Amino acid sequence: QAPIKATCEDLSCKTGFPEDVHSAVVSRSVHGGQPLLNVRFQSCDGNKKIHFDSSEPEDFRVGEDGVVYAERSFQLSAEPTEFVVSAQDKETQQEWQMRVKLTPEPAFTGASEKDQRKIEEIIFPWQQYKHSSPLKRQKRDWVIPPINLPENSKGPFPQELVRIRSDRDKSLSLRYSVTGPGADQPPTGIFIINPISGQLSVTKPLDREQIASFHLRAHAVDVNGNQVENPIDIVINVIDMNDNRPEFLHQVWNGTVPEGSKPGTYVMTVTAIDADDPNTQNGMLRYRILSQAPSSPSPNMFTINNETGDIITVAAGLDREKVQQYTLIIQATDMEGNPTYGLSNTATAVIAVTDVNDNPPEFTAMTFYGEVPENRVDVIVANLTVTDKDQPHTPAWNAMYRMTGGDPTGRFTILTDPNSNDGLVTVVKPIDFETNRMFVLTVAAENQVPLAKGIQHPPQSTATVSITVIDVNESPYFVPNPKLVRQEEGLMAGSMLTTFTAQDPDRYMQQTSLRYSKLSDPANWLKIDPVSGQITTTAVLDRESIYVQNNMYNATFLASDNGIPPMSGTGTLQIYLLDINDNAPQVHPKEATTCETLQPNAINITAVDPDIDPNAGPFAFELPDTPASIKRNWTIVRISGDHAQLSLRIRFLEAGIYDVPIVITDSGNPHASSTSLLKVKVCQCDLNGDCTDVDRIVGAGLGTGAIIAILLCIIILLILVLMFVVWMKRRDKERQAKQLLIDPEDDVRDNILKYDEEGGGEEDQDYDLSQLQQPDTVEPDAIKPVGIRRLDERPIHAEPQYPVRSAAPHPGDIGDFINEGLKAADNDPTAPPYDSLLVFDYEGSGSTAGSLSSLNSSSSGGEQDYDYLNDWGPRFKKLADMYGGGDD
Repeated sequence: QAPIKATCEDLSCKTGFPEDVHSAVVSRSVHGGQPLLNVRFQSCDGNKKIHFDSSEPEDFRVGEDGVVYAERSFQLSAEPTEFVVSAQDKETQQEWQMRVKLTPEPAFTGASEKDQRKIEEIIFPWQQYKHSSPLKRQKRDWVIPPINLPENSKGPFPQELVRIRSDRDKSLSLRYSVTGPGADQPPTGIFIINPISGQLSVTKPLDREQIASFHLRAHAVDVNGNQVENPIDIVINVIDMNDNRPEFLHQVWNGTVPEGSKPGTYVMTVTAIDADDPNTQNGMLRYRILSQAPSSPSPNMFTINNETGDIITVAAGLDREKVQQYTLIIQATDMEGNPTYGLSNTATAVIAVTDVNDNPPEFTAMTFYGEVPENRVDVIVANLTVTDKDQPHTPAWNAMYRMTGGDPTGRFTILTDPNSNDGLVTVVKPIDFETNRMFVLTVAAENQVPLAKGIQHPPQSTATVSITVIDVNESPYFVPNPKLVRQEEGLMAGSMLTTFTAQDPDRYMQQTSLRYSKLSDPANWLKIDPVSGQITTTAVLDRESIYVQNNMYNATFLASDNGIPPMSGTGTLQIYLLDINDNAPQVHPKEATTCETLQPNAINITAVDPDIDPNAGPFAFELPDTPASIKRNWTIVRISGDHAQLSLRIRFLEAGIYDVPIVITDSGNPHASSTSLLKVKVCQCDLNGDCTDVDRIVGAGLGTGAIIAILLCIIILLILVLMFVVWMKRRDKERQAKQLLIDPEDDVRDNILKYDEEGGGEEDQDYDLSQLQQPDTVEPDAIKPVGIRRLDERPIHAEPQYPVRSAAPHPGDIGDFINEGLKAADNDPTAPPYDSLLVFDYEGSGSTAGSLSSLNSSSSGGEQDYDYLNDWGPRFKKLADMYGGGDD
């Protein structure tokens, strides 16, 4: 290949494109954003702002620098692609056009190694500067045609690709470099350039499936790093090799086809992909079917479109009831299916034959039988079974049942069991044995969807259902129910009211007459004869009773037979009570308040009568003649049929509570009247007419509620006092129980224990001192009974034995013993205060203290020195005064 040079030989300046048609050879595969060529535009005035446009903006875009880029990725056709590039001056709006013709480069056919090793030389476009003249002419850059490099090259590496040089390397020492992905950007180090010679090389094999093309930019600078030439773009396309097998998107493909489909019916599409270039034979795939299982009814039931992978049927005879599924082995081969050079792979296509309704349901019997008790509903009386060869639980298998005869009143329905597909004959309306003893139904069964076209079987199957009705004991029923009776109130007890009887619907059963009883009678006014059903009163009927609602009284009665099992029925008797004038009117309210002076403060009262028209209002109001003070002090005026006003007749009435009798008469025939007492509280009033001494008036006449409240308060107060007294007594008992169980005179704190007079001494008294030396010999009857005893008494229970000390110890032993106890008590932080009683436990028999008889009498006391008792503290002060005072 001849070197590509950029020269400028014509120094004449003419603004516009240098040529009308520009031809360029580019790669057949174009990627979005890829630069394709550089259009040359001459501008004699370097200050002009030129804007470039393309006639095919959806495919090509022209930059401000004149570089044409691909807007999207596409494949160039074999024919040249043409479009127009226009340039427009933004100031003068002057426009120039040039036609661009793109020709795809021929496919790589593998030239000889010698031709491939020939190194292409790329020369930077030439620039000329006239420093002595303001004229500066620069030839615009163009895009170098892409360099094609096959993938998976075996080397040797680094492999020389092209040499970059500048015409100015003759006069300057230049340094060359390349930038871009694959050079100084990731993945780095794939392409290198000799900085001196400009030799561009590749360092390792390329993989088109990873990177299909590289876009590099070459630079030329002097030794000082100054840019000498404008950078040029170098595109390196990686030529595809057939190094990848086809891969199916799924290893197993699933499809369906209806049974009975005609030849040519589409089934499914299988797809494989090849990582190689799809625009070359390396990525062009072809499909074929290797095998079919099972091979019935034909070994070639399906075919596949070798280019698209569409599977269609080619033979008739698909029958799901015979073959439910086919398995095909599909092969995809690249190199357009060339079995010699192409790479291939296989996948499995599983085609399920779907069911169509080509088999109607068929009853398993011509007649079905069932029975049902009368008056029963929602009962299944018969199961209708069918068979269907279609796929279970599909619309072609699901059966629908309908009755075609034998049930004009609609007493039966047929439901379908979703699991077994059986028909369930169900009673939906009660059946009376006395009316119908047997039913013969005609039923039909068909599928949810109609039969497929061309099926010779009838669309439905029919059968007969014979149902027998069983007689059962039915409940009696009252006629009519409810029964309405109109009766005036006041009917006396023992009066016959009406007869309420029931009927037994069982005409074919041998039963005795019915028995009647009362089930509900809220006011207990009625009773019924158990045989005849005659109802009589047991109390006076009162319309004003709380059990009467809207003048209606309801009672319920029961009728029972003696069938097996016994049955009963209920009936309701409704008594409409007509009103009579049996209630006199009363005044409402019962209490009122007014002022003690004659002022327009009349009391409004209302007459209340439980009766209704015409035995109620309008009412007549009047005051009685006696006592005379009533009419003298009060006056009453009727203001409407039910209301009247009571007011003072005199100018002043002393404050207090007054009972004013009022006679009220209704409009009944005959009239009913009553005298009602109205309690009027007369009080002193302020300017607004409000009472000011209500408390005094209320206190003067306490009502029943106030008296009850006072009594309750008194009772509660007495209960509290009683509880306090009981608590005080219990507290005293607890205090007594906590006190010492000894007599106060025996308290040894700061006291001398006085046992008794000793008389004339041991020699003059006849004492048995052995009792003091041997306490174990005390008789049981001498022991005090259980109860209050001193704490220093000997316990009754057995005591441990201690070693017996000598009977006559030295007097100094007692002092040591007391000193030891004193020290222990004084040093014990848990011991009681000094003036508390120290309780020493009983020491048992053989006490180390010895016998009291060993102590010397007072006759020899002069020989002892008791002055040391003064050193023992206040506890022994008495003894020190008695024995430590010398001759005194």
